[in-house]
Amino acid sequence: MPDAPRSSHESAGRVRPPITHFVAPIDETPVVAVDAVRISEKKSTLWLDAWRDMRRRPMFWISAVIIFVVALISLFPGLFSQADPRACALTFSNAGPSAGHPLGYNKQGCDVYSRIIHGTSTSVSVGLLVITITFVVGTVMGALAGFFGGMLDTVLSRLGDIFFSIPYILAAVVVMSVLSDHRNPLVIALAIGGFSWPITARIVRSEILRVKNADFVMASESLGLSRFATLVRHVLPNAIAPAIVVTTLSLASAIVAEATLSFLGVGLPAGQFISWGNDISAAQLSLRTDPMPLIYPSLALTITVLGFILLGESVRDALDPKARARR
Repeated sequence: MPDAPRSSHESAGRVRPPITHFVAPIDETPVVAVDAVRISEKKSTLWLDAWRDMRRRPMFWISAVIIFVVALISLFPGLFSQADPRACALTFSNAGPSAGHPLGYNKQGCDVYSRIIHGTSTSVSVGLLVITITFVVGTVMGALAGFFGGMLDTVLSRLGDIFFSIPYILAAVVVMSVLSDHRNPLVIALAIGGFSWPITARIVRSEILRVKNADFVMASESLGLSRFATLVRHVLPNAIAPAIVVTTLSLASAIVAEATLSFLGVGLPAGQFISWGNDISAAQLSLRTDPMPLIYPSLALTITVLGFILLGESVRDALDPKARARR
């Protein structure tokens, strides 16, 4: 038969054996302040992390060198060529390289190297004007539509869809054909940028929709800051990174668009402005007999566009934490 259960008095009177714990010596397990702030650590922000990532990538430095040279040529063309790009003589038509003229002459007897150097400022200035227009208009439209929503979002989004459905090259051809008497870098930039801003607007709107639900936005509004001030001071700075990436890539597209319009004969007037597109268009007539006057400006256009594309790719990868984690 089983033993009878012990009474509570017997259980209470029984002494339990002590429980021993092993403690390692203090020199083997040094005490570390887990919550202590490490003052020696570097500051970490989105832009600082992006810069630290970019400066370790050879593609960034290659693009930076190309863009630096292109910018230097655009600002100071006289440092690279002393020949007059408009001084043409038919006696030198399609002549080969000579002293002071390393790339020879085109069909009109103009110095090819000098025209490439002076045409750089035209292409870069048009590209900068275009991305300024697309960045400003696209950022404003996308930020207002994404942050305030409602009817404003509907109207601005449908307006962007209308412009997005029109190919900006075709629209620029029509605009420049209508304004044939007023063709200059500003007009051609308005013709291109006026129809290419919806891409930037869509990206900014999507980022605004993601950021505006963050806790710091609610805290800003609870402290009495107006919605527009919250958008400008807190939401937009945290959503602008993708727009900068798209703008950098759009600069290459803008330079190509200007050369395309000039090649088609609806861009900058050949007699007033020196453009790579105009030189390529004029050189196509002698492509079989003397292709070099066409190849040289085409090569300059390709290298310039490649530099901006590489820079845009580097900035995009650096600003994307997921892309940095995969490398």
